[in-house]
Amino acid sequence: MKKKNPESAVLELRDVVKTYEMGNQKVHALSGVSLDIGENEYVAIMGPSGSGKSTLMNIIGCLDVPTSGSYSLGGEAVANKDESDLAEIRNRMIGFVFQTFNLIPRADILHNVELPLIYGGMAKAERRVRAERALEQVGLADRMRHKPNELSGGQRQRVAIARALVFNPSIILADEPTGNLDSRTGDEIMKMFDDLHADGQTIILVTHEDHIAAHAHRSIRLRDGKIESDILSSDELLSNSYLGPVPAEYEVGAANVG
Repeated sequence: MKKKNPESAVLELRDVVKTYEMGNQKVHALSGVSLDIGENEYVAIMGPSGSGKSTLMNIIGCLDVPTSGSYSLGGEAVANKDESDLAEIRNRMIGFVFQTFNLIPRADILHNVELPLIYGGMAKAERRVRAERALEQVGLADRMRHKPNELSGGQRQRVAIARALVFNPSIILADEPTGNLDSRTGDEIMKMFDDLHADGQTIILVTHEDHIAAHAHRSIRLRDGKIESDILSSDELLSNSYLGPVPAEYEVGAANVG
């Protein structure tokens, strides 16, 4: 189990702006977002279409860089990294879980889970042990030689979670992780995220569904490229995991727009 350190920020964004040029127009996807997420936080990022939540996810996940502002991940400044450096940081520090699973159809699930370790240059014997352990962790020890099309949707998402865990990442970043699942299977997957958080994992969910966001202990809502509200759940405020006074930016309805 990872130890929780609520005072240690895993990521810090300061005055992050992201602007896209579309023809002669400039689209301001993010407009001065400032945000800290600490170790073992369980955070939901929400917002309507066009709010900037997907852009924020891409920047947090090192899939894109800000137009201006700063971003630090694990104490390392990443806003000005090139694509090669960003790829290395993604592989080492962030475990992705996508709505569409993103598994290789022709490879068995053990090889699918091994892929981040292959890209990371890990020796075959060690990566095999790690991949097997990750699949055991998500309850798929008896399916390791099965291919994705031989599994249910819920089992495929479990494979994606195992792949996200295999490098022991600083953050699990999940984009609509139950979007392709029925409600019962979605509940099972969210229970798995809840258990991972209880074991010390930092989790960031990007979702538009309130019942999925309710699993998180902190909810950040974006609108028009700004943080409209940043709210801790009542359970989190009352638990021993939060020891200080309630920060103003975490009060119900409070805005933190950088």
